[in-house]
Amino acid sequence: MKSFVIATAAAIGLLAAVPAGAQTSVTTTTTTDTTGSVTIAPEKRTVIRQQLGTSAPVTIKERVTVGATVPETVELQSVPETLVSDIPSVKGYRYFVYNDDVVLVDPQTRKVVTIVE
Repeated sequence: MKSFVIATAAAIGLLAAVPAGAQTSVTTTTTTDTTGSVTIAPEKRTVIRQQLGTSAPVTIKERVTVGATVPETVELQSVPETLVSDIPSVKGYRYFVYNDDVVLVDPQTRKVVTIVE
């Protein structure tokens, strides 16, 4: 019995000595099709829709999602400087309107960075 108590105490001591850093954890994040690499506050998204959403909409066969490559046939518009001064995070991007949404695109890669619904 005495050896059992000693063995149990030793096992507990070993478990207590395992560093907390050895434990693993998994963090799961979810994204939607409308938020990409550009972070835009909700009130600024409204401003973007008001100022850019009146452009003529583009019709394309492909589904437009964040990360998708926009076909060369789609003409990308420059974001007005007045909007860039109000929302600096849109600087350097181009846009087009698709299904009543404003789609911001990286002009070098033609990848969709965010969709403003």
